[in-house]
Order: sequence, then structure tokens, then C-alpha cells
Amino acid sequence: MSENIQQKIESLREELHQHNYNYYVLDNNTISDFEFDEKLKELQDLEAAHPEFFDANSPTLRVGGGITKNFPTVRHQYRMYSLDNSYDFDDLEDWEKRITKTIEEPVEFVAELKYDGASISILYENGKLSQAVTRGDGFQGDEITNNVRTISDIPLTLKADFPNRFFIRGEIYLTRKNFEKINKSREEEGLDLFMNPRNTASGSLKMQDSAEVRKRGLSAVLYQYIAEEFPADTHWEILAKAKNWGFRVSEDQAKLCKTLDEVKEFITFWDTERHKLPFEIDGIVLKVNSLKQQRQLGYTAKSPRWAMAYKFKAEKVETELLSVSYQVGRTGAITPVANLKPVLLAGTTVKRASLHNEDIIKKLDLHDNDFVYVEKGGEIIPKIVGVNTEKRDNSSKEIEYITKCPECKKPLYRISGQAIHYCLNEDGCKPQIIGRIQHFVSRKAMDIEGLGGGTIDLLYHNNMISNYSDLYSLEKEKIIGLEKWLDNEEAGLKDENQLQVPLSKAIFALSKKWGNLTIIEAEEISKQINYIDDLILVNNTNKKFLKFKQEFIKANSYINGNYFSLKNYVSLNYLLELKFPQYFKSDSLFDNSNYYFDNIDFIDEILKNNKHIDDKDFESFIASIADRNRVGIKEKSAELIINSIKESKNIPFEKVLFALGIKHVGETVAKKLAKEFRSIDNLITANLSEIASVGDVGEKIAESIVKFFSVEKHIQIINKLKVAGLQFNLKEEELLSNIFENKSFLFTGSLTKFTRDGAQVIVEKNGGKNLSAVSKNLDFLVAGEKAGSKLEKAKKFDTIKILTEDEFLDLIK
Repeated sequence: MSENIQQKIESLREELHQHNYNYYVLDNNTISDFEFDEKLKELQDLEAAHPEFFDANSPTLRVGGGITKNFPTVRHQYRMYSLDNSYDFDDLEDWEKRITKTIEEPVEFVAELKYDGASISILYENGKLSQAVTRGDGFQGDEITNNVRTISDIPLTLKADFPNRFFIRGEIYLTRKNFEKINKSREEEGLDLFMNPRNTASGSLKMQDSAEVRKRGLSAVLYQYIAEEFPADTHWEILAKAKNWGFRVSEDQAKLCKTLDEVKEFITFWDTERHKLPFEIDGIVLKVNSLKQQRQLGYTAKSPRWAMAYKFKAEKVETELLSVSYQVGRTGAITPVANLKPVLLAGTTVKRASLHNEDIIKKLDLHDNDFVYVEKGGEIIPKIVGVNTEKRDNSSKEIEYITKCPECKKPLYRISGQAIHYCLNEDGCKPQIIGRIQHFVSRKAMDIEGLGGGTIDLLYHNNMISNYSDLYSLEKEKIIGLEKWLDNEEAGLKDENQLQVPLSKAIFALSKKWGNLTIIEAEEISKQINYIDDLILVNNTNKKFLKFKQEFIKANSYINGNYFSLKNYVSLNYLLELKFPQYFKSDSLFDNSNYYFDNIDFIDEILKNNKHIDDKDFESFIASIADRNRVGIKEKSAELIINSIKESKNIPFEKVLFALGIKHVGETVAKKLAKEFRSIDNLITANLSEIASVGDVGEKIAESIVKFFSVEKHIQIINKLKVAGLQFNLKEEELLSNIFENKSFLFTGSLTKFTRDGAQVIVEKNGGKNLSAVSKNLDFLVAGEKAGSKLEKAKKFDTIKILTEDEFLDLIK
């Protein structure tokens, strides 16, 4: 009996998988929706009655329902590179010339649509979906397997002659139809609308409830196979095989091009026709078809040399320049920002655009209230590309670059020959202090959890930290309960300058004295209105509400002035006058009753000067309305912060060095410096020429390092971090041996005994170095299957020893 049930379950699963394949891959519906749902319901009932036959890849699991509170970070076995971009045919011709110069044989290209969505890497083992990970930073991403299982385009089990283990990569996106459907539903519920399909798709993948992810109706297209071995010689063949295995690929809207002219024809066609597609694309992806040639071309530090993204011309719109503001970075660099009249551009509302530096402002000849042309560079970052001078008011003044820091008011300094202005007040300029601490705690540096920009600002605001070494003096009990009020911009509230309170909280807080509505009752009332003035129109028979309404109208009768309020929010000025009319009538609390509370400082001042306030209800009123404009640290958050700070003491030296925030010292340079000098003390005492001689460093970076360590305060901070227990020495135990000391290696071809990344770790763990190209400095070239140009080049050097994978393994035995 049990065997019959198991056979029935497996038979239904196989049949439903086949129907999914027919519909989503072949675009051939072989069963009605009703029949499909009936079979799915039958399978659900059988699985519920017989949990012993559970299968993580059953079609029933597509409906989701699992809750994931935290998405674990997973390191990609094979790095997910980004693509170089081109914006005209000249760029493509240059790219082709570079390829043919290296390959010296005919080259074919595969042209595919560049879907505008979120990248995903999916692992399949023994024909079953095993794991799905977001792109992240290319080296590691978030594991979102349960959410990806709900996407019908992605097969849970494979068909035909699939490999045992491989990764397939692609794009998860939203069709225009499903995006509009989501927004229509949100509009009916009174929720804010999403701005574009791309961000909505990306955000959907990180929802905690997979059943909600399923409701979003995400789609997917898979376009790249990754494994140690490839089942074909060309990318075009792999697309065909992937379709047979069950994947929805871009084969039907892709083209195999023999020449660059065919590529150009394909691009020109889709530049016009893309608007007819049921989904959004932002360009065309071009790949060298031959996998052998791909291996020959290899990769740069950021992208494959054998692929290129052609981006369609950016959309350009005209809008008004409202003002120019200035931002201060962690190094003191000043960035001017254009504040614009909101305008829709490429699917998003644009309100700001970077102006980069003073030279750009002068080149544009910007004047007050100019009408400017804005476009998105790569359809991502808004930038001003011109001015409509015909609309310029003759009386408008030219924009003059500031001479003092917008934060600390100290004079700005511009280095001769450079375009950037700097604030040199690094110890007294808040954005620089906050920025350095944010860099220190970031994932690639000390990886301290719970310390976002808002929390760091909160700790700084409460005098708990003034630099990143102070983090190691924090105590859990002393940071629990710390609070800070945020300006609207910090809190995510837009358009108006007065502090705003959620409408439901406002009704709740005001009614405490008059009717004592519960927060739930207040929330129900707030759903019926947009602005607090509309309360008069609300028809609600709740006795508590009627009492509140009566008192509200009475209190409102003497209030003068126009108080701003956003939809579903209320001006705090307005609330205080309603709640505490005695203070405003007598002017005993403020200089005048029209004082606008548009910054965070006034609440702290009020609470510190209680002698001006007779009503003890004031502080409890402030607490009752606290919401988005008030942030604080609770016990669980405090515990996470303190524990993570303790764990950071185990972060290796090269990451600590990067975390210090030395100008121009990135991750790669920090790693090389750590290897070369072995300790922070050796680096501090090294001279300019010694530092500059390290690979990839050079004189400019060396000067920055020497300058950093010449500042006494920096040395004091480092000494404090040493006392705290941070790693300032390269651990000798990290090396397994020194058998590869002073030896260099390069791996090429298709490796079968180990991965390239794994082999490079072995080299470093045994004291050796890895090179990225063949040169006279190379000692060993390890050649796998189908090794190409690097092997041929290495044969020309008598000093390079060529090894097989087995011979390399023999070296480390």
C-alpha cells in the first residue's frame, strides 16, 4: 500500500513538472488551469498525509509559506563578475579589435537581451535545485533558496542528460503586467506605489515570507552555465542544452552573429522594438561564442574580457534646478548636489543629481533656478548634461561654489591640479567622523553587525563615540535606551521641512486626555482620512472618538497659521499647539507661537529645560507620538552590537589595515601591504620608497600611508585598538608551510582536480604568490585541460616550469 502511494506521489510530481516545463519553457499550455490546480491539490493532500515522502523540490512547494528571518551569507564558489559597458558602436569596434588581437582567429558572438532585474546564481545537484544565492558583491551573496523555489520559470528538477553538479546564472525580473497588478493592489489598500519593476523584483527576493514572494509573480531567464567541465564547446550550444534540461533561456530572443555588423543590426532592431516587450531591458549583452576563446581571453579584475554590455542611450528629461547643496565624505571631500524639481526618469522619480565638483558647475554655467537636462548614466545615476538657457531668467545669478564646509564651517582647501575641495577639520567635522566609523564597521572591513549609519550617529550624538577606537569601550548597559530624534530626511519623510508624526500616533496621543482611544482604534480612524483636518468629516459613532472630535474642533478654533502636513502624517508644531495651548498663548515655552520645529535640536532642549514646562504630561506625550522620527537602541540591538564588536577582534590583519580608512588604501593594497610588512609596526616605520616598491602600491598611495602615520592622533587610536585586542600582525599560523616561498604560480585551462580559487589558496597558504599573467617572473604554470594562449606563451620561457594538476599536487605532498 505504502509503495503504491509513493508511486502515485512521484507520478503526480513528474506530471506537474512536465506541465510547468511545457508552459514556461516551451510556451505550450497542455492542460487547463483548473486541471492543473486539481492535480496540485491532490498532491498536496497526499504529501500532507504522508510526510515520510517529503521532497524539497516538489511542485507543491512553489506556493511558498516558509518564513526566513535571516538570509545567510554564502561565498560564491565562482565569482560573479560585472560586465563592462559600451554606449556606442565605436566602443564595440574597439572591443572586437582587442579580442581579435588576442585570439588571431575568426570569432562568433552571441547577442542576448539584457534583462533589467536582479542577478541570481543557482546550484543544481543530481538534477535538483539545491541552492540559490543573490549576486551580492560578486564574492558573496544572500542565500534565498526558499524564495527562488516559488518562481515558476525556474525548474525544481531537471530533464534529459544534465550534468551532476553545476551552477546556472540569470536574471529575476517582473513583467510590466505583473508590476502594474502589484501597484493596482497597493493603491486599493492605500499603500505607496512601487517606482519600477527592477527594484520591486530585487526587494521581493528578500521578503521573509516565501508565500508573499510567490504572489509577486516573478519571472526568470537563465543565461550562463558555470562548472568545472562544460557539456559543449560553445555558449550557443549550452543555451540549447539548458532549454532541454528545463530552463527558460533567452535563446528565442538571442542571435548567433558571425560578424560585428550582424551584432549592430541586432542592437538597432531591439533599440526600437524593446518598447513592445512585456518586460524591461536596458541593453544587449554580447558574448564570445567559443568557450575555448573565452578561456583565452580571461578576466580583468572586475569583468570578463569576452563579454560586453551595450547600453541603450539614456532617456533625457528637463526639470528645474531648485538649489545646490554640498555633502561631506569621510575623507573630507566635498560633493555638490543639484536639488531638482521631482521628475520621472527611466522609471524612477529623480530629485537629486551629483554635480561632482566646481569645474563641472562652471562648465555647465549653472545659474539659480535654471532649467536643466537630466539623464541617467547607465540608467542608474542621475546627472545633469546641459542647461536650457532659453528659459533662464536674466536676473538669475551664477552658482558660486562654497568656500566653507557646510557642516563645520571651516575654510575649504583645494589641492593644486585637482578638482575636489576638502574640509581639513577631520576631528571636528561630523560627516567625516561618522563616515570613517561606517567604513571601519563595514562588511569588507571589521564586519560589525548592528552598526548602520543611523546607530553610529545615535552613539555619536550621545557622546558615546568620537572615533572608531571608542567602539571597543562600549558597554551594553550604557547604550540600551539611548535615543535621538531625526530630521525628516534622515527618517525617510520627504517634501516638507517640519517634523512629522504618523497620523494614527497623533490621534492616539491627542485623545489620551479627551477620550483615551486605544492605538488600534486610532489606527482604524486614520485609515479613513489623509490629513488631520479631515477628522471633522469622519463619520464614526465610537463614543470615545466623538468626545475627541468635539474637543478637537473646539481646540482647533483658535489655532492660527498654516501648518504643513504630509499624507498620513501631521506636523509636530500643530500637535504641540493642540495639546499644550497654554504654552503657546503665553509664549512661556518659546519666543513666539509660530516657531517652526524643523530640526532635531529643539526636543532635546525642551526635555532638558523642564523648568519652562508646568505640565508633566509633556514628556509622556512626546513618547506616545515617537515613531519614525525617533530612533533608539533596545536590549537585543545592544546585545548584537556588543557581541559583534567582540567577534571583530578576530578579524585578520589585512582587513584591520583596510578598516583604518587610509586614503587610497583599498582591499587589494591592504592585503599586499600586510603580506609584505607582516605587522602594523613594520609598516609605520617603513620609509616612502620601501612602501612604494610593493606591487600595486606606487608613490601616490605610499605618500598617503606615510602621511596617515605621521599624525599623532592616528597612532594613539591604533595603540588603543592594540590594547583592545585587534589583530595588527599577520598570523604565522596562517601558513601551512614555506615550501613555495619566493615562488610564483599561474593556473590556466579547465581544472578537474581542484578549483582555481582553491589552488590559489593552497599556493598562498604555503608561502607562494599567484600571478595573473605569463611573464619572466613566473616560476610555475599549472595547465589543465584545453589550456590556450597562456600555455603557448609560457613555453617560450625556459625559466617557467609547466606542470600538470597531478604534478602540482605532488609538490604539496
